[in-house]
Amino acid sequence: MVTRGSAVTVFVLLSMLLFCWAFPVSADGVVRIRLKKRALDPNSRLAARLADREEGTALAARKYGYFEPGPVGPVGPGKEGDVIARKNYMNARYFGEIGLGSPPQNFTVIFDTGSSNFWVPSSKCYISVACYFHSAYKSSLLSTYQENGTSAYIHYGTGSVAGFLSQDHVTVGDLTIENQVFIEATREPSITFMARKFDGILGLGFKAISVGNVVPIWDNMVSQSLVKEPVFSFWFNRNTEDGEGGEIVFGGTDPKHYRGEHTYVPVTQKGYWQFEMGDVLVGGQTTGFCAEGCQAIADSGTSLIAGPTVIIAEVNQKIGAAGVVSQQCKAVVSQYGEKIMEMLMEKEEPTKICSRIGLCAFDGTHGVSMGIKSVVNGRRDRFTGGLGDGMCSYCEMAVVWMQNQFMQSQTVQQVLDYISELCERLPSPMGESAVDCSSLASMPVVSFTIGGKRFDLKPEQYILKVGDGSLAQCISGFTALDVPQGPLWILGDVFMGVYHTVFDYGQLRVGFAEAAWR
Repeated sequence: MVTRGSAVTVFVLLSMLLFCWAFPVSADGVVRIRLKKRALDPNSRLAARLADREEGTALAARKYGYFEPGPVGPVGPGKEGDVIARKNYMNARYFGEIGLGSPPQNFTVIFDTGSSNFWVPSSKCYISVACYFHSAYKSSLLSTYQENGTSAYIHYGTGSVAGFLSQDHVTVGDLTIENQVFIEATREPSITFMARKFDGILGLGFKAISVGNVVPIWDNMVSQSLVKEPVFSFWFNRNTEDGEGGEIVFGGTDPKHYRGEHTYVPVTQKGYWQFEMGDVLVGGQTTGFCAEGCQAIADSGTSLIAGPTVIIAEVNQKIGAAGVVSQQCKAVVSQYGEKIMEMLMEKEEPTKICSRIGLCAFDGTHGVSMGIKSVVNGRRDRFTGGLGDGMCSYCEMAVVWMQNQFMQSQTVQQVLDYISELCERLPSPMGESAVDCSSLASMPVVSFTIGGKRFDLKPEQYILKVGDGSLAQCISGFTALDVPQGPLWILGDVFMGVYHTVFDYGQLRVGFAEAAWR
């Protein structure tokens, strides 16, 4: 649900947490939940810092590599859409409130398009410390509870959420999803979840990645005819001075949330909301790696933008983000750089270069130019850029970097100097990339090509700035994530905050348009 490390580093620096109050249905037929701020408890910062160390593997392991198959407001007839407003944790985390059972017990949840299960802590959770810091579901007090009892288990990189399935009604405002199967969590990774400001997770992905083959809440909303259209949309309010965190609209979109028309791309695999993305540009120049297409996921449950190390290293270098020096990477450049450049100039197939010079064991058929089909189906058809593969991975990254520079008519020495500098700016394994706040004006625009259109992010949009004056700290909104079945990009809240996002279940497509802030 979270990005590698960086997201909670931001949390440690935050000074506000937003809470929501429910209000009646408005005249336009939507349910709105307003947000209110209160000061962050400084005593929670130590726990948040500890949890920060464990978040990175949680994202990769649970959602994008080792996920074990195993806001909500429906729309009635004639309504344009139900709106669920979300708490904004300084533009790094968004929450909303739902009710479970009758009479309803309230829970704060993350609405996650990158997973498909709904779980909350159970009152039968006796061992995990994290359960004592959050609201717990008490089935004995509810008249609508139905026993299921099937065990359920979601594996995380830092532990697991385990429990059993139960069934009850889910409510938002005056609307109800009946007989929803969910997970009562009786075990949570204590450090990972203890400091979190949410009780559970409400997945909005497809059934294909649902633990236990449970029908997701969204599917039930559609099948129970609670929505006018099989569409939901996200609007994140990125204005930190505004108490409103954002809104989710189920059953349609709110025209006040965006400007212009949406650009739609088809879902390439029903699991995550996965689609094909085109080139990634920094300062208007191609990074090369995705020029022939990359897979991407629109993920409301991830705070930052995560991408392959090979590109994030270039982004880091261009925006002046702190990184780590890899002597192994520099060794590849110094020992084999000229040979790689020579082979590129001789039109050697890039996918085979690293095996030809003896740094990779395979024969080149899994090289950098092949496209991946799906992150869900377990295929690994393309270089992931991971740092754990040793000299082979560094060689493959160097080939991508050099090929891109070669196409820009750079000299051999210029290319080698540039690649050596990239080796000094590799993303930190902890996912933390600090930048100089005084340099924002000189940072480049980073662009993503989706549906043939460029979606630009300005520095003030991809940099998270906390504090003012000499106390201000800035953190890059980009983090490296190399998954086993990758490569892919995870476009999290940093992207979705700038571009209003529509999830069209009926036509299996995802749409983006410029977000409008009140």
